[in-house]
Amino acid sequence: MYLTIKETAEYLAMPESTIEDLIKQKKIRAIHDGENWIINKEQFNTHLKQIEKYKHLIEDILNEPIPEDLDIKDED
Repeated sequence: MYLTIKETAEYLAMPESTIEDLIKQKKIRAIHDGENWIINKEQFNTHLKQIEKYKHLIEDILNEPIPEDLDIKDED
């Protein structure tokens, strides 16, 4: 449920320094327990679900066949 900065970086596939910067900018909620920052993993679920949704949407758009253009005239 709670992750360290290192575990969060692995989970999100980002460098640890980026995670630390996001914590300082208060874009990631974290708790300092005296020695380490601990981060609740659940705060990323909505974000990761949205990313998957957009990946599927882009995939659907790219796989959609291109319709024939009715304005093209055969010049032969």
